[in-house]
Amino acid sequence: MLVEQRQELLLRELHATGAVRVTELAARFGVSPGTIRRDLGELADLGRLTKVRGGAIPVDRAVADAAAAEGDGQPEPVEPPPSRTLGLLVPSATYYYPRVLAGVRAVAARRGARVVIGLTDYVRPRDLKQLEELAASGADGLLVATAGPHHVPSATMAGLRELGLPFVLLERQPEDPYEPCEFVVSDHRHGAYHAVRHLHALGHRRVALYLTGSPTGPLVREGHADAVRELGLDPAAPLLDGGRPPLGSAVAARQYDTFIESCLASGTTAALVHSDHDAIELLQRLRARGLRTPEDLALIAYDDEIAAMAEVPLTAVAPSKRQLGEQAAQMLLDRLDHAAAGGEPLALRQVTVKPGLTLRQSCGHGPAGPGSPA
Repeated sequence: MLVEQRQELLLRELHATGAVRVTELAARFGVSPGTIRRDLGELADLGRLTKVRGGAIPVDRAVADAAAAEGDGQPEPVEPPPSRTLGLLVPSATYYYPRVLAGVRAVAARRGARVVIGLTDYVRPRDLKQLEELAASGADGLLVATAGPHHVPSATMAGLRELGLPFVLLERQPEDPYEPCEFVVSDHRHGAYHAVRHLHALGHRRVALYLTGSPTGPLVREGHADAVRELGLDPAAPLLDGGRPPLGSAVAARQYDTFIESCLASGTTAALVHSDHDAIELLQRLRARGLRTPEDLALIAYDDEIAAMAEVPLTAVAPSKRQLGEQAAQMLLDRLDHAAAGGEPLALRQVTVKPGLTLRQSCGHGPAGPGSPA
């Protein structure tokens, strides 16, 4: 990842979450803490953030804190304490979920609620432990994005119900389709299907698929397979699920090279790549071989977190992350308010949000506005 790309992503996370830590960013980007400190120093010199011990905060927050410390002779207005606390479980605070969190926080602020976050982990999940801790912290309800598969196993659902708190699943659904629970999810099958359909409309007859071992991966694979079948594309185009090797590792490099070689050998001219990081790595490795994007291999990324900052800006499937957070928070707060007021129970709601497709140069189509349909 280029320095400018890393710093831009760092700023986006800072504005979404309100603070960033050196150690977390170093682990996420696969660089040293010293590199992150230099990034923070450069951005602080440009006036884009304020460094604090162990990380950084936004400039506007630092100014407000300084003004409060100095005082201006006027009593500060006292806001009433939040009436409800939402516990939010997410598997990452640095990729995909910062904008979800921003949506949750915006709704909570409008409705006088507080948000407490718990972090699980894709590699070492501790979903139920973190949910128990959120419940013990005084959460009135839970917003839950587990680190496990998209379809939450029945055992995890049982553990969640044992906590006795209202909850909404976020980017997750129960494994049992008849499980009575509320959820808000992106239609990732739809996102993948329309990405492949767009490539087909541009004349591609073989569309490969590169996946990472994320909860979203199986849904993207289903949408890709549906599009290949229904559009009559060549089903022999390469498909590689690379799992979760560390960014920049030798294992990841071999997988990228294997995928590129398979595309070249099979005459494949386009690929859908989950995620942005992997699409950028593939783009750079193609260039190192003297190959061009989109002329030799057109690419569409999945997630649209940093796709616009690639050396050839990447067309990307763009889930509506902030809207997901807003919808989930509204559903949970509606249920809490209704329970407090008494009356008949609310009907269960299950919301599916369609991703958009942001068109850029990497698939051979000029730029278009965010969320443009395929």
